[in-house]
Amino acid sequence: MSESLMMGLTIFVLAMFAGFEVITKVPPTLHTPLMSGANAISGIAIIGALLVTGGGNTTLNIILGVVAVTFATINVVGGFLVTDRMLNMFKKKDEK
Repeated sequence: MSESLMMGLTIFVLAMFAGFEVITKVPPTLHTPLMSGANAISGIAIIGALLVTGGGNTTLNIILGVVAVTFATINVVGGFLVTDRMLNMFKKKDEK
């Protein structure tokens, strides 16, 4: 394995552990508002994944870039759907 791939995998695994620790410490009442704020971070992840995919040096770069774009897009769309659902809970209901 190349040294840069090994370093990238190490950073990825450490980021997974850090993310897991952060998410498990958030109380359920704060999870939805924080999720809506995380959409901006996922948007940045989409831009980074597009740059990696567009570079297209190797087939592995392209495959990992497409997977990253797909997962980040799912995260952004899901975040917007949850935020919309949360905001609909606070709207006044029409009495008919």
